[in-house]
Amino acid sequence: MTLIHAIPSRTGNVRRPITRPRPGPRWDRDGLAGSRRPAPSRPAGSPARYRGSGVAMSVAPHRRRPVTLATTVGLALLAGMITLWLGVVAHFGQIANGDSSSAGRIPDRLGVVRVEAGESLRDVAARVAPAAPVRQVTERIRELNALNSPTLVAGQTLIAPIG
Repeated sequence: MTLIHAIPSRTGNVRRPITRPRPGPRWDRDGLAGSRRPAPSRPAGSPARYRGSGVAMSVAPHRRRPVTLATTVGLALLAGMITLWLGVVAHFGQIANGDSSSAGRIPDRLGVVRVEAGESLRDVAARVAPAAPVRQVTERIRELNALNSPTLVAGQTLIAPIG
């Protein structure tokens, strides 16, 4: 390892500066300096003057223009068309994903089902109503049995839609 430059370590009290100020008068470029503080830029009793915040602001006159009836009707029609468009897109997206209500109904017939070992609520829903949407059957089972959580115990009996 090659040491190129070494800085002498500070010894003694850490709070004390390395170079102490020299006692006696200080000399400035203009002569004897009484203090290192900047000279006051205003008299002591006068208020401070602010020359702006430094942010460029428009100097053009700004007046309020009234909103016409045509503008209001046009914006309302535009909002209605956007809402209609979003509804159509959501409807076709639901059909494309296969989540349409015609794909399967929850059976009306109810029965008592016993939970098998290692089975979840989704597994029970898929077993008792294979043609129906699993999520809807799961919600119906939770509603019929007043379940707060999806955890089940092996051997537990549940009321479920069968079909």
